[in-house]
Amino acid sequence: MAESTETVSLKEFQLHDKDTGSADVQVALLTRRIEHLTEHLKTNRKDHSSRRGLLKMVAQRRSLLDYLSKTKADRYKKLIDKLNLRK
Repeated sequence: MAESTETVSLKEFQLHDKDTGSADVQVALLTRRIEHLTEHLKTNRKDHSSRRGLLKMVAQRRSLLDYLSKTKADRYKKLIDKLNLRK
């Protein structure tokens, strides 16, 4: 049975085998969901409830990234490089 893409992306960012809740993993999952919703909203411009959910996810990701940048700067830099979030 093939692994889902979600499982594959989790393994890149996990700190240990059973890590599902670290800020790194949460940011990676939120980034994938944000990208998916962005594509959805390109074709469904009037889907305001999805747009609201997208904005909430972006805010959540921003707060997790702020936390990482203040507490673990090295992990923050690696994460934004892997996810191509900053230029």
